[in-house]
Amino acid sequence: MCNLDRSLMARLVSTTVNWIKHSVRATCSGPTPIFFSVFLPFAASYYLSYFFRTINALVSSRLTADFDLGARSLGLLTSVFFLSAFFQVPIGVLVDRHGTRRVQSGLLLVAAFGAAVFSLGSEVWVLVLGRALVGLGAGAAVFIGFKAIATWYPRERLALMNGCYVMVGALGAVTATAPAEALLTSIGWRGLFETFALVTAICAAITFVIVPDRAKNHPEPTTSNLKAILRDIRLWRLAPLSTMCISTAWAFQGLWAAPWMEDVENLDRPAIVRHLFVMAVALSLGSLALGAGAHLLRKRGVRAQDFLLMVTGLFVAAELALILAVPTSSYLLWAIIASLGGASVLTYAILPEFFPTNMIGQANAVLSSCHIAGAFFLQYATGFVVNLWTGYGGHYPPIAYRMAFALIVILQIAAAIWFALPIVRARRGASVKMSLRASSTNA
Repeated sequence: MCNLDRSLMARLVSTTVNWIKHSVRATCSGPTPIFFSVFLPFAASYYLSYFFRTINALVSSRLTADFDLGARSLGLLTSVFFLSAFFQVPIGVLVDRHGTRRVQSGLLLVAAFGAAVFSLGSEVWVLVLGRALVGLGAGAAVFIGFKAIATWYPRERLALMNGCYVMVGALGAVTATAPAEALLTSIGWRGLFETFALVTAICAAITFVIVPDRAKNHPEPTTSNLKAILRDIRLWRLAPLSTMCISTAWAFQGLWAAPWMEDVENLDRPAIVRHLFVMAVALSLGSLALGAGAHLLRKRGVRAQDFLLMVTGLFVAAELALILAVPTSSYLLWAIIASLGGASVLTYAILPEFFPTNMIGQANAVLSSCHIAGAFFLQYATGFVVNLWTGYGGHYPPIAYRMAFALIVILQIAAAIWFALPIVRARRGASVKMSLRASSTNA
């Protein structure tokens, strides 16, 4: 068993190294390799998106103190980032029509403006407005990057490329922990948002200048194919499970992990920051591991759909261990939960099996809408459930968090069953056919 583990680890490392070499030597549309002109600009955009999405977990206590926020108000303020769900599909249509370069650079400018508004907020409604603008500008970065990867890289490498993409983007969540805490002590939360507003504007300019418009011989974008996409039952088998995995991880890492650690596990602030840092690193490395794992399993005939179900089982097990207070390392459980938030690596690699390349932008947008809307709902609903118990000084009893998290687990299990039903039926059908063939041959 030990030798098998070492062999798998060696193959994982080898796959990663080979990917890096191949990316740097990739085919060029011009003098700049696509690794630098396509992968890195969109990964940088996703990095900023992840930073803005998760930073409220770190600054929530300061915002609560400055504006006297309760659990419900804090949940609303954080979750408005995900109101961009309503704009994902229109953005997807724009991406398919006008290309990733123009749309992404324009949206980054909106995010930069929103961060500036947030930094200047003196009233809660100004913070909400700024956070919503940041969400509008940064919320689509995930699926725009996946669209660019699907356009420029071969299908057999999508899972691995998606894993590397999410790994780089998740470094934004790493930045939103200990590094951001260091900045908070020196420039405060307002200065932090001002700094990242400037960085986001610079990233917008770089994206507009160096990203090519379209790969050679790439099919022209069609008019909206939303009806065909929305009628595809395969999408609606995938979307609930993908949403309950990814949106839950976003809701926890972006806000509710820190209050849980403080009120349920009684951790002090330095310990919470360390936990958030471990979670962010686990997300980054886990995304790469999921992508590389899917790449290796694909060669062995294991589909990404099956791998996604395995990942979901591990996710639910870690959550139940937290809820039931199983005597296990808190770092380990939260690291598992955070790392499996990288399941988008798998779900966005599954979509190209359903739709052609010139529809992927819109298909990605529909799935992204589900993820973002789910995160909005879960962040706010968790705050609503927690708020059903009486809080004291912004703190709530452990049972409030356990009940809120338990409801999420129930929804995850239901989504997994819904997703697995056609897979189980297909395998039963194949087994019956094989039995009939065997019996007819013997006869």
